[in-house]
Amino acid sequence: MRLTDCHNFNDFRKLAKRRLPGPIFNYIDGAADDETTYARNTAAFDEVDLVPNILGGVAEVDLSTTVLGQRLDLPVYCSPTALQRLFHHEGERAVGAAAEKFGTMFGVSSLGTVSLEELRKKHSNPQVYQFYFHKDRGLNRAMMERAKEAGVEVMMLTVDSITGGNRERDKRTGFSIPFRLNARGIAEFALKPAWAINYLTHEKFALPQLDEHVDMGGGTASIGQYFTEMLDPGMTWDDVAEMVELWGGPFCLKGVMAPDDAVRAAEIGCAGIVISNHGGRQLDGSRASFDQLDEIVQAAGDRLDVILDSGVTRGTHVLKALSLGAKAVGLGRYYLFPLAAAGQPGVERALTLMRDELVRDMRLMGRTRIDQLSRENLRFR
Repeated sequence: MRLTDCHNFNDFRKLAKRRLPGPIFNYIDGAADDETTYARNTAAFDEVDLVPNILGGVAEVDLSTTVLGQRLDLPVYCSPTALQRLFHHEGERAVGAAAEKFGTMFGVSSLGTVSLEELRKKHSNPQVYQFYFHKDRGLNRAMMERAKEAGVEVMMLTVDSITGGNRERDKRTGFSIPFRLNARGIAEFALKPAWAINYLTHEKFALPQLDEHVDMGGGTASIGQYFTEMLDPGMTWDDVAEMVELWGGPFCLKGVMAPDDAVRAAEIGCAGIVISNHGGRQLDGSRASFDQLDEIVQAAGDRLDVILDSGVTRGTHVLKALSLGAKAVGLGRYYLFPLAAAGQPGVERALTLMRDELVRDMRLMGRTRIDQLSRENLRFR
């Protein structure tokens, strides 16, 4: 199977599975507990049907949108995700370059593997910095100041990960950073020697956003320990309000699922929220993001920008979310599997397919601009 044989999300997933050692593939592909929320995230879009109009004069389609003060050529962006150079040696460099080529936004994680400064210098497209709230308040302030000095446009605080989710696939293989694989995990790595050669012949794996603060590479700490020991489950609205004020620019909360929380985010000065259940990786049994979109937009959509992620694999999913009031849609696994399969060409192919789907589907809907989409072109089953 080649990259040119990939025509949708499932094709990219299959190619990534062929190329990645089992523990790493399952880290991307897995979710919490019984993975019911993970499955529901995509299935939720099937509960709503599109109602197209005809004869709309749709020779030209404009997919641009403005979200969090950033103008994007596409209504989708590459959400911040961790450990990208573990999946492919290009990691965030590939994602940032591909996002710039398509005129859209990309995110850099606190657990990212390329420094936010390097990416900000290389790319002119909007960049989000996603970070977690630490017990060490000084560390939180230092991380925000670093992002500000680097020229990052948007600060995104993840609020649904004050502790790690129960990801049982990782437990079965012993997957962790640094690696502490069990016999089954080691055996699965042995089946994919090409990945190991690629990993060992490129620059040493690192977490540059955290290297000054946490010793991951030396084996004294792990990703699991980072979540359980350094993050603060006592975080409150007052803590976040202080951070919003300190940042002084577009500030977004990622992981909002309840309408009253969206309203509260607007009240403390957030520019936007991301409706997200972390791709089903945190609270299994949580509602799907799309299931919550309508009521959150109704409650707070005129007071801040509402973004959606989790479960998006098709252009029609994006159009349904935009029709219910989302200003943009975040992609996660949708670009991670292509990254793992082929690096930057993989991400570019995935974004090409998404852009082509969006143009085609907008034409079939009889719409020429994103702001022409509304609840009127949807029907709930």
